[in-house]
Amino acid sequence: MRTGRIPIVPRRWYWLALAVMVGLADQAIKGLVQALMPYGQTIPLAPFFNWGHWWNTGAAFSFLADAGGWQRYLFLGLTGMVTIVLTILLCRPRPRLEALGYSLMLGGALGNGIDRLARGYVIDYLDFYWREWHWPAFNLADIALFLGVIAFAIAALRERPSSRVSE
Repeated sequence: MRTGRIPIVPRRWYWLALAVMVGLADQAIKGLVQALMPYGQTIPLAPFFNWGHWWNTGAAFSFLADAGGWQRYLFLGLTGMVTIVLTILLCRPRPRLEALGYSLMLGGALGNGIDRLARGYVIDYLDFYWREWHWPAFNLADIALFLGVIAFAIAALRERPSSRVSE
């Protein structure tokens, strides 16, 4: 007997959709930055924040940025492995906060991975600073990665220890 209910979409699709939306939003912003701003342009928006257009051929904090080009393939390989692992993890039932963490990490990896694959570098556009000291420029994908790690860490800390008695 049919009840007329709409079938419930498995929760994993919500988390995977969130990851894809984060990656697409990141790519949309980077596309606008690249289309509307010449490389190196900086627009001051506050006494501590600039919007700009910069390229990063390395990883976080420009790690290996001057390595000669081989790092692109290393980072693409790592991104591919991380994408596969996170997708597999999101396809299994997870506590919400843990799934949110994995989803944000996956979205960030997708956003920056697409850049590396298509352009050979990651576009950064957010520049926070204090006087003459500038934090390394970053983007939405980096924010998603950071928040994903924080969510995962909180979820891991909240997990109760095993009730099994050690021998």
